[in-house]
Amino acid sequence: MSLQEISFSQAELARYSRHIIIPEFKLEGQRRLKAAKVLVVGAGGLGCPLLLYLAAAGVGKIGIVDFDRVEDSNLQRQVLFTVEDLGKPKVEAAKARLLALNPHIEIQTYPVRLTSENALEIIGEYDVVADGTDNFATRYLVNDACVLLDKVNVYASIFRFEGQLSVFNYRFPDGELSPNYRDLYSSPPPPGLVPGCAEAGVLGVLPGILGSLQANEVIKVVSGVGDPLAGKLFMMDTSSFMTRLLKIRRDPENPLNGDSPTLHHLIDYDEFCGLKESPERKVKSISVEELQRWKEGGKAFQLVDVREPYEYEIANLGGELIPLDTLADQQERISRTVPVVVHCRSGRRSESAIRMLEDQFGLENLWNLEGGILAYAARVDHSLAVY
Repeated sequence: MSLQEISFSQAELARYSRHIIIPEFKLEGQRRLKAAKVLVVGAGGLGCPLLLYLAAAGVGKIGIVDFDRVEDSNLQRQVLFTVEDLGKPKVEAAKARLLALNPHIEIQTYPVRLTSENALEIIGEYDVVADGTDNFATRYLVNDACVLLDKVNVYASIFRFEGQLSVFNYRFPDGELSPNYRDLYSSPPPPGLVPGCAEAGVLGVLPGILGSLQANEVIKVVSGVGDPLAGKLFMMDTSSFMTRLLKIRRDPENPLNGDSPTLHHLIDYDEFCGLKESPERKVKSISVEELQRWKEGGKAFQLVDVREPYEYEIANLGGELIPLDTLADQQERISRTVPVVVHCRSGRRSESAIRMLEDQFGLENLWNLEGGILAYAARVDHSLAVY
């Protein structure tokens, strides 16, 4: 169907009238939105405002990829959901909310983890992808799939008070292709170096701002109105309201589409980002039940908590507080003579801490608490007020 054949009901014309009366937008821009198919990867902090505004704007088909369920901790920033949605799959709660907002659009849900096995098939059905994920492995996966399929990738990321935004793999009117994520970040940071929202925190309003800006870029790309943020990186710090706009250049060594491409298919992104460990690098671990038996049996051991002071203040197991970013400087506090159990919130930071202590200081008496204080609260001490 050609754009000129796309029609609107009286209800749709009334709904989108504020778009249509914009001289640069007009009915043509709204037709392009109705004809568009946009995939949103991640229905979290960024995805929620992004989805709301894409649905309200009249994007004809919206796909949502997310395998999580709604949790209490989401409601501080994920404004699509309410307490009535707790425990529901995010994609289903999001679909219901978006269709209640705009019944004139189509919503396709994918309650799965995006992987190298399914990414090309899912992304291939859409014109534009909006990446609202919070981990490096999925960002590289989305980027590579978009480049291989020649799809535009509208990217955003958030951290505490700071956010980034760009449009990748966009083809300018003269035919030139804009940079992609690998031109900006050729390789991922070491595992554990950049904590996620669950460990580092995020100002609740920040994803609302960045997600709305992300929706703005999607609408510009789809409608052809305005200049997309291609070849540029927008950065903002909401604590000081400082913003920067940096130029991104194509990297001739980009393995996807540089001067001598070497990457022609999707890879194992967990391995690429260092998230897979060989058997010999697997750290020793202890269950929360075994730790409790150690305590009750009077076993000699040291308990080390590598979380942040504010986390320790909320709830703790009585261990010695040595935050992860100070651990190398305070490694002399770690016993060399008795077993040492290292723990954090979920077990991820403590695992990184143990590897660092083993690699840099040769310690061999370290045990990671499986599941961290969350598992301890769930299976041993229900009185702990963990978040």
